[in-house]
Amino acid sequence: MRICKCKGKKLLEKELKGSFQFFNKEINLDKQTKGYGLIRDKYPYHKEIASIASVGYGFAALIIGVEHKWLSYEVAFERANRTLDTFLYDMENIHGFYYHFVNIRTAKREWNCELSIIDTAIFICGALTAGEYFGGEIKQKAEILYHRIDWQWYRNEETNQFYMGYTKEKGFWGSWDMYGEQLMLYVLGVASKEHPVEPSIYDDFKKIKQDYKGIKDIIFTYCGTLFTYQFSHAWINFRNLQDKNGIDWFENSVKATKAARQYCIDNEEKHKTYGENSWGLTACVGPNGYKSYGAKPCLMEIEEENDGTVAPCGAIGSIVFTPKESIELMEHLYNSYPKLWSKYGFLDGYHLENDKLWVTKEYIGIDKGISLIMIENYLNRNHMEICHEK
Repeated sequence: MRICKCKGKKLLEKELKGSFQFFNKEINLDKQTKGYGLIRDKYPYHKEIASIASVGYGFAALIIGVEHKWLSYEVAFERANRTLDTFLYDMENIHGFYYHFVNIRTAKREWNCELSIIDTAIFICGALTAGEYFGGEIKQKAEILYHRIDWQWYRNEETNQFYMGYTKEKGFWGSWDMYGEQLMLYVLGVASKEHPVEPSIYDDFKKIKQDYKGIKDIIFTYCGTLFTYQFSHAWINFRNLQDKNGIDWFENSVKATKAARQYCIDNEEKHKTYGENSWGLTACVGPNGYKSYGAKPCLMEIEEENDGTVAPCGAIGSIVFTPKESIELMEHLYNSYPKLWSKYGFLDGYHLENDKLWVTKEYIGIDKGISLIMIENYLNRNHMEICHEK
C-alpha cells in the first residue's frame, strides 16, 4: 500500500519506467528460438502470442532505456540488431508485410490472423527509429525491411485507398476510407524508394468535420477512440504543420482529445467512472473483454459499446495534446485507485459502477507503447520522433 502521494514529473517518470519494463521483460531473449526479440501482445494471458506492433514500440523502449540509463547501450544494440535479423530471415512476410500476431518462440502466424498493413507500419516506424539512433548495420537492416514493403500491392486501384486487411484465405478486405490512425501509412508509402505510392493516396480518404460542445471542425474517426488520434503522432511530429488544404493534424488531435474529455464529463451521470479526471476512451480491456470504446464525434453507435470502462492510456497517450488535463488524470488515478497500479505501471482498464471498482489484470503492448512514447515525447519534445519535415 502506498504511503505517499505522487505528482507531476515524478509520476510521469514512474509510468515511463513501468511501461519500459513491459517491453524489457515480456520479450523473447532466447537465441535458440526463431522468435528472438518478439514481444508479447499482452500480459499475463496468452503468453505465447507476440504482436509485431509491440515489437515496434519495443524498439522505442530500447532507446528510452538507454537514455534513462535503465539499459546499457551494448545490450540495447544487440537486442535491436538480433530482432531485425528475426524479421529479415526467420519470419514469413508477403510483399514485405507481416502477420499481426505470431508465436513468440517460433515466429509463425497465430490465430489465422491478418497480414496487417497498420501493424507492419508501427513495426517499421520503430525499426527506423532504432536505425536513426544506433546507425550502422541496424540502420541498414531497418532500411532493407522498409524498402522491400510493396505499398502498391496493398492499395485498392479502384478507390486509391489502402485496404485494411489481407489473409491468404479471404484476400483483401475493408479500406482506410476515412481518417484514423493511418497517417503514418502515407508518409511511409510515399517516401519508399522501391515501391512507393503516389501522394494522391493521401487525398482520397474522407476528412469529415463535426463540432462538439463548442469545439469546432474536428476531423473525426469512425469510432472516436483516442488511439486513432495518437498512433501516427507518436512517431511523426505534425506540430505546427499544415497540409495543402490547411489541415493541422496536431491541432486536430488537440481538439479531438478535448472533445473526448468533455464527452466523459457530459456523461458522468450515466457512467460513474467518467469525469473531469477520469476520461480517455480508447480500445482496452473492460469487464467484457477487449473492446473499442469511443467518444463523440464519431460514426459508430458508441452508446451500445460504452459500458463505463476507461483506459489510463487514453489520456496518457494524449499528454502531448492536453498536458495539464492528462497529468491531473494520472495524479487522480494513482492516488485514488491503488489497485490500478502494478508491476508495469497503470493497468489497462478500470470500471466504477455501484461504488464498486473493477480493474483488469492485463497489460496490452500497444497501450503501454503509446504511453511510453508519448510521455517521452512530452518530457523531451521531438526526442523519439522520426521526422519533422514538410
